Amino acid sequence: MSVLEVRDVDSGYGDMQVLHGMSLDLHEEEIVCMVGPNGAGKSTVLKTVFGLLEPWSGTIRLDGEDITGMAPEDLVRRGMAYVPQVDNVFPPLTVEENLRMGGVAREDPGPVIEELYERFPLLDEKRTAKAGSLSGGQQQLLALARALVVEPEVLLIDEPSAGLAPTIVDDVFEDVRKVNELGTAILMIEQNARAGLRISDRGYVLDQGSVEFEGNADTLLEDPKVAELYLGG
Repeated sequence: MSVLEVRDVDSGYGDMQVLHGMSLDLHEEEIVCMVGPNGAGKSTVLKTVFGLLEPWSGTIRLDGEDITGMAPEDLVRRGMAYVPQVDNVFPPLTVEENLRMGGVAREDPGPVIEELYERFPLLDEKRTAKAGSLSGGQQQLLALARALVVEPEVLLIDEPSAGLAPTIVDDVFEDVRKVNELGTAILMIEQNARAGLRISDRGYVLDQGSVEFEGNADTLLEDPKVAELYLGG
């Protein structure tokens, strides 16, 4: 069953169109990875789905409900969360304070935060540390955990490995997998296409604002044309 449906969406910035008839599905408890060259429109998809951009046409549904153009704060209340690529933590605040900021829409986020500490012991160890003192990988984990405080059904993640040292990229993707194991469906953008697809169930290859290829992640990884054009050979 699809928890998120995007159908024939056109979107862009000002009078510059970026998405052309964009359609995709995200099913319950799966990871879907969107890959493609720079400028393909990947981030625009997430911003449009999360209400940061107004779609020009088309429809977006969450659990069958039309959420097209709905404001981000309303989407959070309906079970969607978003982790942007940059500025996704508050550096002057502690880990604990960051997590509580993620739970401002909840009456009492404390129990959920304690469950997240159990799930991610590193954050428990660092709960009084300032977020700005954490490594890049630790900050990414904090950003993921903060998004989980509202217990979203759908999580949108923009480039989780961006700017990270190659030695910790695998750790970040393992954290993404752990988030998915909590029952959260994940729609993820990833420039490191091979690594992103390896942890995903399905994938979409975007180019110039539309879907060029889609299918099971393993199938896309093994497709020689996809590999040549989009995965670096």
